[in-house]
Amino acid sequence: MKNNRLSKNRLICGDNLNALNDLKKQGIQVDLIYLDPPFFSNRQYEVVWGDEAEVRSFKDRWAGGINVYIEWMRERVEKMYDVLKDTGSLYLHCDWHANAHLRIMLDELFDHRNFRNEIVWCYKSGGASKYHFAKKHDTIFRYTKSDNFTFNYEKEKSYGKTGGGQGGKVKYYRDEFGTYSFAGIKDWWVISMLATTDSERLGYPTQKPETLLERIIKASSNEGDIVLDPFCGCGTAMAVAQRSGRKWIGIDISPTAINLIEKRLNKLGAKKSKDFDSTGMPTTITELKALEPFEFQNWVINEMQAKQSKRLVANGGLDGYVEKSLYFKSAGIQVKQSEKVGRNVVDNFETALQRKDYNKGYIVGFSFTKGAHEEVARVKEKNGLYIKLIKVEDILKRKSGILK
Repeated sequence: MKNNRLSKNRLICGDNLNALNDLKKQGIQVDLIYLDPPFFSNRQYEVVWGDEAEVRSFKDRWAGGINVYIEWMRERVEKMYDVLKDTGSLYLHCDWHANAHLRIMLDELFDHRNFRNEIVWCYKSGGASKYHFAKKHDTIFRYTKSDNFTFNYEKEKSYGKTGGGQGGKVKYYRDEFGTYSFAGIKDWWVISMLATTDSERLGYPTQKPETLLERIIKASSNEGDIVLDPFCGCGTAMAVAQRSGRKWIGIDISPTAINLIEKRLNKLGAKKSKDFDSTGMPTTITELKALEPFEFQNWVINEMQAKQSKRLVANGGLDGYVEKSLYFKSAGIQVKQSEKVGRNVVDNFETALQRKDYNKGYIVGFSFTKGAHEEVARVKEKNGLYIKLIKVEDILKRKSGILK
């Protein structure tokens, strides 16, 4: 019987542990879970992508090592198991960094008898080494919750003459690549990664191709079923589910990711509040103070309808800029996730504006010292530079005239 308790698709911003607990309390169960979590790569990096140059900070470092990572994952997969229907399936996407440990954990939680496939996703990408074979595949573990599950069998082209088949008869065809027959899809998938020029590419660092998600979603769910992605990133699973007639729930801790998914869904014709709800986005000073620095910066720039600086390093002291409007030419923005922003910040910002030949700029912070206000007045009188100090509280309240 279909689960009809999800009246509208959902985007949830927040820790998936809390979000999964809420789904369980609401009695919502899903038919398919796809998760693409941190890979235990022990990397921390910051990237800029997208037309608006969104910034995202990725942390995949785990103090305490692999055991800490696996326990962090176990706690979340246990909650996923709770919201998965008895007829449901889970696909966990990982790579060589932790796949052996994750497989053991999944065997314990799902029972090793419910293991169905170890799928190898093969791809080509840049980078090689003289000291080992190039690592050019990911692992996707497929588990079910019981022996009663959805699996839509499909065939694909299989090149070469293998013989066999029912009654020893196989029908062969030819195309530009050679002789082929049709056979069931194997557990190794040769699917291209997204090229930098691919129209599907959003520039999001961990973006997976829609072709990969289409195969998973179509194989283990039917129209009207609910697909859950608890690490939904740039929303590939949501976009594919939307187009495939599935219901969906996406969870990500990053407000930047949620904003990106909203834009992506909007291009597919899915309208916020009509086709899906977004919840959990920061709405209070306390929540904004708790954001990661670049997440806070993205929030400010987005709310001001401005653009990010294109470079993270050596950005000249400007975090963003507002393009020409009715009131001015262009203006620089500096974002401070702190209270009592002082005189020295204004001094440094003055230099940054002069370097870019801007005659106007905005400094955003939670509060400003008397010295900061005095320095703004001095700069205007001495150099004719107009610097406006904007409180985060005023952005939250959407006060009109902030950018005047």
